[in-house]
Amino acid sequence: MADRFDQHAVRHRMKLLTDDGDVTLYENRDDVPCPACGDPFDRVLLTERASHSFDVAGNSKFCVTDEGDRLVVCTHR
Repeated sequence: MADRFDQHAVRHRMKLLTDDGDVTLYENRDDVPCPACGDPFDRVLLTERASHSFDVAGNSKFCVTDEGDRLVVCTHR
């Protein structure tokens, strides 16, 4: 796996849902692989905040990658 998830390299394969400067949320439209497990993810949340709270739907799995200056959280259905 790559050291860092490069959302710009796969931007054309995802849909931007929200971006407030500190937190960005994308929907995966083309089986972009999760940086933690390698399986395609449903959504990816990128945050530079030290802590973040989010809701996870019932049977979802999620993966977290700590890149030092940001967290990458991928949800899977």
